[in-house]
Amino acid sequence: MFVRGTIYIRELQDCGPVITVCYTLRPDHRKSFGSEKKLGNFLFIEVGIPVFVRGAVYLSQSSQHMPPDKYLKNYINGALIPSISGEYLDNINPSTGQVYSHIPDSGSEDIDRAVEAAWQAFPAWSSAGLSRRSRILARIADIIEQDQEAFALAESRDNGKPVSMARAVDIPRAHQNFRFFATGLMHFASESHHMEGQAINYTLRQPIGVVGCISPWNLPLYLFTWKIAPALAAGNCVVAKPSEITPMTAFLLSRACIRAGLPEGVLNIVHGLGPKAGQAIIEHPRVKAISFTGGTSTGRQIAATAAPMFKKLSLELGGKNPVIIFDDCDFDDMMSTTLRSSFSNNGQICLCGSRIYVHRPIYEKFRDELVKRTQFIKVGDPLAEVTDLGAVVSENHLKKIQSYINLAEVEGGTVLCGGEQVSLKGDLSGGFFMRPAVIEGLSISCRTNQEEIFGPVVTITPFDSEEEALFLANETPYGLAATIWTKNINRAHRMAEHIQAGIVWINCWLLRDLRTPFGGIKQSGVGREGGWEAFRFFTEAKNVCVKYA
Repeated sequence: MFVRGTIYIRELQDCGPVITVCYTLRPDHRKSFGSEKKLGNFLFIEVGIPVFVRGAVYLSQSSQHMPPDKYLKNYINGALIPSISGEYLDNINPSTGQVYSHIPDSGSEDIDRAVEAAWQAFPAWSSAGLSRRSRILARIADIIEQDQEAFALAESRDNGKPVSMARAVDIPRAHQNFRFFATGLMHFASESHHMEGQAINYTLRQPIGVVGCISPWNLPLYLFTWKIAPALAAGNCVVAKPSEITPMTAFLLSRACIRAGLPEGVLNIVHGLGPKAGQAIIEHPRVKAISFTGGTSTGRQIAATAAPMFKKLSLELGGKNPVIIFDDCDFDDMMSTTLRSSFSNNGQICLCGSRIYVHRPIYEKFRDELVKRTQFIKVGDPLAEVTDLGAVVSENHLKKIQSYINLAEVEGGTVLCGGEQVSLKGDLSGGFFMRPAVIEGLSISCRTNQEEIFGPVVTITPFDSEEEALFLANETPYGLAATIWTKNINRAHRMAEHIQAGIVWINCWLLRDLRTPFGGIKQSGVGREGGWEAFRFFTEAKNVCVKYA
């Protein structure tokens, strides 16, 4: 749309240039952008990105199509502001190995400011009414969906994953999270209990207050919104910290919240390091609950701090997930899915199956086919549509993964394929690329089979019986997810009952219904996310007993 006339240019809280345009309404001007107000025969609209072309102004639907800012800002009390210290951390593109932006190195003073804003906003937000909260969360979902391409490109650049994956998985799931909980809050019901002839008891579910949400780098926006959306829907105000390794889509979410009209202080996004900004959230006395996804060791530290303060805790931690393949499976379906469950996002998904146990009658066939298919995986430019795997998230993580491959050989394993770093040309020559690895010949008790690697590495081992498969699957300190491949439905149910995991997939992987509980057992976590479980976590139950007159 091109508009001629008087143009007023202003700044909106450092989130980019915004223009106010006044023009005469015409029948062909049916599509409008941004917020608008009609006065007589004139329409006033506010939009992002003015691009001047021969005296006219092109109105873009979204400010997210602007190149990302070099210096990101915190989102506190409805405004985009720098950290109090004014210090910044480098944000590195893992595909190039080069710094491409900077994030605030926030500390306890920034967290204090964010918590205070959330505390002040809580009374109004918690009493705003279900319909209003639902409408605002739905608007955020709409904006993410409208700007899906910009979010996907930012996610790919930040994380190193193929942009095709970000388009297909990460960003759709982010706006689905907001839309799911925007709808769900309208249907969340509590209980009542009739004491015959005496009284009626009913349960109130009330928001906690200010809650902290801390998310990891592997699925940055996907998991960030998975926490924030239910917390806001339940009526809480949030202080959230994204991973300092992948901050860009959280910054874009800040802009989306401003555009959606989220009230000031309801959501605050503070960038920075875990030991500084993250720890300050955990320690703050006004933060009443912590939802964290990340490594088990960090979860242990969080629990050590938060538990004595009697904070509610939801900890989604590490995984060392088994895949159990019986000889009666649908071999072709199993192979294509197992390849995906092994190496999606470079194995940097907590639900990936890193330990593969195969019924001995088909072990050699499976091994040969897996190696062949793994060798055909295209490692390359994340922006290329033909790329299957992009870069791993950082140089340090690449070194960690390679150290485990070296360890596997020391422990007696054989690397059947992969494990080496990939050198690309041009701008990608400094990127952190590696070929996915398949390893066999390891014992169940070795470190490679016991510790979370979180990379494109799988181990394969034969088994002879259901009992042996169960033993192998359960013989780790983790218990997040498991996958079973068999056409025998009785066997599938038997195995699912006895596997020590919070999630069991039968003849599929990563098939997620957002209504179901999500989480692990043992060192894979405490508590559950998703569906009503999320609403229960982000509310406090209160029993009210009314005696009959």
